[in-house]
Amino acid sequence: MGGGGCSYIVFYEDRNFQGRSYQCNSDCADMSSYLSRCHSCRVERGCFMVYDRTNYMGNQYFMKRGEYADYMSMMGMSDCIRSCRMIPMYRGSYRMRIYERENFGGQMHEMMDDCDNIMDRYRMSNCMSCHVMDGHWLMYEQPHYRGRMMYMRPGEYRSFSSMGMSNMRFMSMRRIMDSYY
Repeated sequence: MGGGGCSYIVFYEDRNFQGRSYQCNSDCADMSSYLSRCHSCRVERGCFMVYDRTNYMGNQYFMKRGEYADYMSMMGMSDCIRSCRMIPMYRGSYRMRIYERENFGGQMHEMMDDCDNIMDRYRMSNCMSCHVMDGHWLMYEQPHYRGRMMYMRPGEYRSFSSMGMSNMRFMSMRRIMDSYY
């Protein structure tokens, strides 16, 4: 593992890369079979989304190459990482349609670049569904890429509330660019 262009991340039970470790180079829906807890990690190559619940649920955090000696305090996480998803490198064009209401209803706007505030740019006060045609995106709860986030890969997302994001509004969106790798 770790050779060539393969993405991989190493999780450690304790802070400062101590205790048992688990090396991962793909999606992992439940890390409890490898580690009883996880308090630090090192992204050796690539980008990952990590989740504080199993099966890619709960709060999500974006991690690019680097060391996270105590990610819980660094990122304001209240719980350990329970699952992770590898974000594949992508070098094409980016395209996403955002919708004001669920099931692609209401106002629609097509985006091809980052947007730090949908209210300022599109006069949209809410985004409740989207269709990602090209690229991988991060959507944020607050303007200027702040607050809780959600990873969106190509596909149709008819209802954010059915994805466990019922009380979230997305106000800014950013492309996951190859420069993050």
